[in-house]
Amino acid sequence: MKRVILHSDLNNFYASVECLYRPELRSKPVAVGGDPEQRHGIVLAKNYLAKATGIKTGEALWQARQKCPGLVIVPPNFPLYLRYSRLARKIYADYTDQVESFGLDEAWLDVTGSHILGDGVQIADKIRERMKSELGVTVSVGVSWNKIFAKLGSDLKKPDATTVITRENYRSIVWPLPTEELLYVGRATKRKLYNHGITTISGIAGAEPTYLKSILGKWGEMLWAFANGLDASPVTRMGEESLVKSVGNSTTTPRDLVDEEDVSQVTYVLAESVAARLRESGLEANIIEIQVRDNELFSFTRQQKQLRATNLAGEIHDAALKIFKGSYDWERPIRSIGVRGCDLVIAGSQQPILFDDAQHSKLEKIETVVDDLRRRFGHFAVQRAALLNSDLNNINPKDDHIIHPVGPVGYLKG
Repeated sequence: MKRVILHSDLNNFYASVECLYRPELRSKPVAVGGDPEQRHGIVLAKNYLAKATGIKTGEALWQARQKCPGLVIVPPNFPLYLRYSRLARKIYADYTDQVESFGLDEAWLDVTGSHILGDGVQIADKIRERMKSELGVTVSVGVSWNKIFAKLGSDLKKPDATTVITRENYRSIVWPLPTEELLYVGRATKRKLYNHGITTISGIAGAEPTYLKSILGKWGEMLWAFANGLDASPVTRMGEESLVKSVGNSTTTPRDLVDEEDVSQVTYVLAESVAARLRESGLEANIIEIQVRDNELFSFTRQQKQLRATNLAGEIHDAALKIFKGSYDWERPIRSIGVRGCDLVIAGSQQPILFDDAQHSKLEKIETVVDDLRRRFGHFAVQRAALLNSDLNNINPKDDHIIHPVGPVGYLKG
């Protein structure tokens, strides 16, 4: 039986929910993000009126205000968004039990076995209508035979649209698009591809897999498969809770780590990535976790609860390094290390610890300024002094971070 995969994307989700609950905002340009009182943070979402002024998701709030002086900025309300995400999943569940979340506002659905309810397009249209009538929000839905093209389809037409990508039309729809339109092609990957003259998805599809591997490593072969429609990864049942419980990054280092100084340097890089992503989402972590793998592929995971929730790189680094020192005996060098923040809560929702709250606030302001500088001038515009002369200072896990689809692509299973 041919697979039928949908990807549903709730349009301007955070901003749409805010306007739904606050009707007075519906005729105004609205952005969700940061702290409008302290004037720091980034745009997490915006409505179409704000988008029309050139405001982009991810840019600093002060930049957004320059583009649109009348912009209304509201702080994120993640419990409310999570509630609507769960309501959306209840609608999806009426059509299939194979629903894989991709953030609070996106999900893949495998409706291959749901033909009694209609074909893929009919189910997609029913979902769109129910979202409007039952929740008051709109969705764009991509329909295809694999997750990669279904996701791409949901991005092509917004808002409130169904886009179908088939085995017959994908070359004319997908291949002319820029490389960055393909899922998992981030800024760093795009830059590497552009440097080798590959600017469109057709360029990826037409290249030799071995050539792409020479540029991007094993990931190059994966992108070649995705561009040619060979993704066979399944839609895996996942609850939205797993998506908001942790934020993490890991890296296989350019050389084996041989001492605690090496580990400290890489942990700083990873902690900065985790901290920045937590701040972007308005979250803090109560638990810090590390994952370590040595050069003989033995691995372990350890975690520790913190006295206070945090989204600061320095605090995450210190906690991770403390866990590492108490867990590793240096029998072998280390090949890979990861840092993760778990048991997440809304930033600022917990009672502060009085004796260190002033210092915590000072560090938070410093790291927010660093976030802004890196968004404007690139990740390596600002680095910690401890990394300046290190041969491990070229790792950028935040820009290179990849969330891989569950399961390998079909052509690699062999």
